[in-house]
Amino acid sequence: MTSPTDALLLLLLYVVLPLWVAVGFADYWCHRATSIETTAGAKESLLHLAGLAELGIPLLLAMFFEVNALVLAVMIAGVVAHEITLVWDVSYASRLRRITPFEQHVHSGLEVLPFTGLLLILPLHWGQFCALFGVGPETADWSLVLRPEKLPLIYVTIALGSTLLFDILPFLEELARCLRAKR
Repeated sequence: MTSPTDALLLLLLYVVLPLWVAVGFADYWCHRATSIETTAGAKESLLHLAGLAELGIPLLLAMFFEVNALVLAVMIAGVVAHEITLVWDVSYASRLRRITPFEQHVHSGLEVLPFTGLLLILPLHWGQFCALFGVGPETADWSLVLRPEKLPLIYVTIALGSTLLFDILPFLEELARCLRAKR
């Protein structure tokens, strides 16, 4: 029988992260369909890359380092920054191009999946989360320590490879397309 801890990890690794990658790729195609390069341009594309970085850094930390107060603080800051960037992105883009109902739903996924991931991580590291606020029996650990239990290499390879292939490279291509169109 699967423990609640194992269930949370399985949801994080095999549901939330793959969905986030897929939704990011769908967002790229929405931008492509509305000719971002001739409408909102490079500024919107840079906001997309900022959003990737805001969540990519916490994701890399969680994959390779022990989740403690430092990593949780970076995760929380990343989710908050990503939400601010999403609002800025849509506010900017909606004045310059059509955002379809489908793209609006894609944006909902881009909002809820990082928050969902964070909510699934918190109970796994509740003591360090509480320690962030000076409550509970644990002392906040602000060190950067490699994970004692490594994620399987095949998982890391597939997760990072799919993120590169379906999110990072498409959004870099989008930026290049926008910069070419600007010339």
